[in-house]
Amino acid sequence: MTIFTFLRDNARWIGGGFLLCFFSSFGQTFFIALSGGEIRAEYGLSNGEWGSLYMLATLASAITLTWLGRVVDRLSIATTTAFIIPMLGLACFLMSRSRSVVLLGLTLYLLRLFGQGMMSHTAMTAMGKWYAARRGTAVSIATVGLQGGEALLPIAMVSLFAAVGWRHSWLAMAALLVFIALPVLYGLMRVERVPGTNEGPARPRVARDWTRGEVMRDALFWVMLTGVLAPSFIGTTIFFHQAYLVELRGWELNAFAAAFSLMAAMTVLFALICGQLIDRFGAPAILPVFLLPLAASCFALSLVTGESGIFLFMGLMGISYGFFSTLFGALWPEIYGTLHLGGIRAITVALMVLSSALGPGVSGILIDAGIAYPKQIFVMGLWCLAASAVMLFVARKLIARANTERLDTRPA
Repeated sequence: MTIFTFLRDNARWIGGGFLLCFFSSFGQTFFIALSGGEIRAEYGLSNGEWGSLYMLATLASAITLTWLGRVVDRLSIATTTAFIIPMLGLACFLMSRSRSVVLLGLTLYLLRLFGQGMMSHTAMTAMGKWYAARRGTAVSIATVGLQGGEALLPIAMVSLFAAVGWRHSWLAMAALLVFIALPVLYGLMRVERVPGTNEGPARPRVARDWTRGEVMRDALFWVMLTGVLAPSFIGTTIFFHQAYLVELRGWELNAFAAAFSLMAAMTVLFALICGQLIDRFGAPAILPVFLLPLAASCFALSLVTGESGIFLFMGLMGISYGFFSTLFGALWPEIYGTLHLGGIRAITVALMVLSSALGPGVSGILIDAGIAYPKQIFVMGLWCLAASAVMLFVARKLIARANTERLDTRPA
């Protein structure tokens, strides 16, 4: 089955996952950070204070997600979608009206919980549950929605800022979610898909479905997180402080915003490549390599001071993000099964959100303390190299364990 035939037969479900990821952009750091300069100026916040507020709001959303994310195992995808989209719309509305730091904190909490958290969590859980043999392909195409947001929304939002101001721009986003995104997505998702149909021959998967408690007691799960959480920590930190970095290097903000298109294009290309590789070789085989381009991107951003450094960084970041976006959606159902996937992914997404919360806060505090931001980015690159070596060990263990479980379940 070609990818075009697969898309034709699964357009409504893949399209729904794509749009969930696209509209999750409103709660992603790269989108919120576009208003960062105006927010800091209007509320009188330093880099450290703004980063700490963002960190606290994101931490709270991560804690909430550990139990809220389990609703995807109990409710249909359509019902879940009908709840989370209006809540994200409410968060965008509050951003346009907030006048106090307390309400700003609540707004950030809702944006992170229902944008980065529940929108992407619902999309990836749906793809994981609905697909088996072509799970990697389904996940990779759905995650392109986020890259579509990264490519289109920064430039659109900056232009909208210039036309109507940053607050009215957030109000427009709220209207878009409630009056356009909600009816379209509900219509697409209201028909559940039966996994295994219209996919082609299946490659063997895990022998059993793990419970969430079993996953939490699995040592390999926690070791895996040293690498899996790196992209969210690093990407969130860099994009959150993009206004500061632009000021520090004397770059144009429009140049940084335009470079998102390059990152999005590279992410799309390598997400699709990764999907094909996962369908053929399995998700664990990708673990040792997906962080290497991210390491190179950190070194480039740290050492190259000209505007060319923006595009070099974005291109390399896009390669790693392409691998990561598909891997993060396909890895958990492949090694832990699909029966409790919503609950398992709720933990992993919450930890991812937690790592993204720590980055801006810690980095902002270090900036206020006089620790050079480029040096911080260089250290992030070293972390990626070390984590890649650890992932090689993890991948071998996971593949060996999967082979053992399959042998144990063969009929006598």
